[in-house]
Amino acid sequence: MCWCGSGLKYKRCHNPIEEKMKQHQMKGDIVPDVGLLKTVKQIEKIKKAAKVNTLVLNKVEEKIRPGLNTEEINSLVYGIITEHGGIPATLNYEGYPKSVCVSINNEICHGIPDKSRILQEGDIVNVDVATNLDGYFADASRMFMVGKVSPKAERLVRITKECVELGLAQAKPWGYLGDIAHAINSHAIANGYSVVVDIGGHGVGLDFHEDPFVSYVSRKGTEMLLVPGMIFTIEPMINEGSESFFVDHDNEWTVYTMDGSLSAQVEYMVLITSRGAEVLAR
Repeated sequence: MCWCGSGLKYKRCHNPIEEKMKQHQMKGDIVPDVGLLKTVKQIEKIKKAAKVNTLVLNKVEEKIRPGLNTEEINSLVYGIITEHGGIPATLNYEGYPKSVCVSINNEICHGIPDKSRILQEGDIVNVDVATNLDGYFADASRMFMVGKVSPKAERLVRITKECVELGLAQAKPWGYLGDIAHAINSHAIANGYSVVVDIGGHGVGLDFHEDPFVSYVSRKGTEMLLVPGMIFTIEPMINEGSESFFVDHDNEWTVYTMDGSLSAQVEYMVLITSRGAEVLAR
């Protein structure tokens, strides 16, 4: 029987996949370690974590409004995840102090919730939620427009969502991570935006952050081969201006655009299957 727990014989299940990986490796392609390919049972558990993660983001979408402070979002996220038996994966992760990242306007990522940070009419906000349920992980984020936003802010959010969908369309078995990156970067540049180079996506599922690092500026046909069983995030950070950034020297977490321009991010968590990409959380 196959090691993945599918109930099928190895020669009908993962043997053809591993043989194809060897062929690609002989051609010089970067192939994932077999340990990055999730088993049937692992995927089932990861999907349960993803379901909770999506429930949290849906609830945030219902509640977000002008006048809400970001600590209230943090409390909401913590409450829902723990009520479902999980743990916020960001909480105490490498010293991060909160249960969610809430990044506003020129904050690229890792905005730390605070009672004094109050959402204003016209803000664009990324809420990044990660869930640990019974040792299995999910991670996704959404962009929210608070009240009526400016046309340039609305356009940035819309194009960012388009970038992610175009990247998703390239997440095909036996393609490459670079195919996803090329689709995202090309669309961003064509619309006058830049993509953050040094911060990218990541594998996820058995841990909060796993290999591979997922770049969004790579060339088509490069980077790691996409093999059924891989789970990773598609989460480009799209800047209105330069891709340059700096990290808050006080909290050592929050990342800001260097030029003060707006930034947007949307994060999907995807599973590569033999048929294409399945979105587990968004």
